[in-house]
Amino acid sequence: MAKIEVAQDTYLVGIGVSPGIAIGEICLISHRATVDEWPIEPEEVDSEVARFQWAAEQARKQLQDVKAAVSSKRHLREHLYILDTHLMILNDEMLINGTEQEIRQQINAEGALKRVLNQLRQMFDNIEDEYLRERRSDVDAVGERLQRILTGEHDRPISEIGQKSLVVAHDLSPADTMQMDRQNILGFVTDKGGRTSHTAILARSLEIPAIVGLETVTSLVTDRLPAIIDGSTGVMVLNPSAETFKEYLQRKQTYEYLEKELDSFRDLPSVTTDGVHIALRGNLELASEFPVARRHGVEGVGLYRTEFLYLGREKPPSEDEQVAAYREILQEMAPHPVTIRTLDIGGDKFVPELNLADEANPAMGLRAIRFSLREGQLFKTQLRAILRASVYGKARIMFPMISGVAELRTCKRILREIQESLRQEGVEFDPEIELGVMIETPSAVLVASFLAKEVDFFSIGTNDLIQYCLAVDRGNEHVAYLYDPLHPAILRALKQVCDAAKTAGISVSICGEMAGEPLYALVLIGLGLNELSMNPAATSRVKRVLRQLSRKDGEALVEKLFEFPTSKEISVYIDKEMRRRLPEIFRQSLI
Repeated sequence: MAKIEVAQDTYLVGIGVSPGIAIGEICLISHRATVDEWPIEPEEVDSEVARFQWAAEQARKQLQDVKAAVSSKRHLREHLYILDTHLMILNDEMLINGTEQEIRQQINAEGALKRVLNQLRQMFDNIEDEYLRERRSDVDAVGERLQRILTGEHDRPISEIGQKSLVVAHDLSPADTMQMDRQNILGFVTDKGGRTSHTAILARSLEIPAIVGLETVTSLVTDRLPAIIDGSTGVMVLNPSAETFKEYLQRKQTYEYLEKELDSFRDLPSVTTDGVHIALRGNLELASEFPVARRHGVEGVGLYRTEFLYLGREKPPSEDEQVAAYREILQEMAPHPVTIRTLDIGGDKFVPELNLADEANPAMGLRAIRFSLREGQLFKTQLRAILRASVYGKARIMFPMISGVAELRTCKRILREIQESLRQEGVEFDPEIELGVMIETPSAVLVASFLAKEVDFFSIGTNDLIQYCLAVDRGNEHVAYLYDPLHPAILRALKQVCDAAKTAGISVSICGEMAGEPLYALVLIGLGLNELSMNPAATSRVKRVLRQLSRKDGEALVEKLFEFPTSKEISVYIDKEMRRRLPEIFRQSLI
């Protein structure tokens, strides 16, 4: 193979998923198995099924071995649930039985597995929620492990990399990431991946700079090529010049100094300079993630995604199963509140028995509260479970994708009926449980003043609100550039919702990606938000900024921003103001 020539200071841009700067030489590994499909004879079917079953058993053994090794590492114990998730996938009927059924159609095991994996990937691709969509990466990781066993292909074990390196791979599974030696693995980049994949979450926990989604990086580099990884910005520099090396070395030193400083903020109250308390909560979905959240100092859960209780099952979870899950979360986070969002997706993506037809536009179709109201028994079972669990902590119920008051009142009527039923049964629950709605549709913004009179709190889901308000599909590469949280229309929508909440005397939070961006902190408190819910790893950074700002200054900033007609002008002004106010944090231009 001809040597790849890489020009000096070749810049690549991907998705920065774990902050920090790593400088070193590349160690190129590959995890993509070569998969072919061919027909088999009828007499070969049973032996091919047996070969697949053997591969599945080998995969289980490999994961159990990794789990045993990781169990002794204190900083990774809290992430063992990810390996448990992969072991569950290896027992999933859709994967195992589906592959065996394909083999019985006289297809070799590798080809049969490939067909089933493609079906599962398509299911995940149709999921609107980015976080849930990223769970496809776990299916990919398990599928890739099975394919490597079936094909007999082996890669250099990542645990055996014995010198300081920057790992470059097509993809890395969470099991690979868990086996990284932080003394030798300075950082990693991959062709595939997303911001909320388990590999990305692990990278942040391990504090390893990482970039994913570079698409073709494995075809551009060779072993021992010098490179720089900036996990904060998603920039990778190949074959850096002396000047570039010096620049990034200085950035690295500055970043590491500021990171050490962050430790002192984790246990401090999140209070502005003029005495306003801003509750920083976590966006979570698994109870096993909660110790990480508590370590970062979150004040409860602003968004608990319940979809994972339904994911990859033949039948919905029972009421008792849900009670057990909610109880664990509430007890773990007590005395802080846990905001439990009711099921927020079309049922066909989770529960095959519902068998809903594909929709031309699922983002605006039968999903979230619309689906729950149609599948009444499913909805009632979930509400009963939340109410029963509410005696174990401070639970809050939140309805997603509410578009108007009539819809909300229907939900409240169903909730009252369930409360009355529980009273008659003598089942205890919190009669004062708080009720809220997610504001994520333009119609909800426009009638926010009416909705505010009906609930105890608002939570603004900016991810969906932005795409609905701006008519932009975030997943469409042709228009994704139009997705802009600082669009003047979005700021006005946020202000209208906050004003309505203030007038009604209810709390208002944001649980979209905006909440975890320190650059937006002054804007958000200026709009009147009193809760921010985010990835727990972002809380210390946001807190550090909030403690040096005042709500009064934020209100003045917001008033100024309303003078600008374009998001570019707003972005430039915010960047300038934040660097002026907090130069030690926003030293570099962030635009």
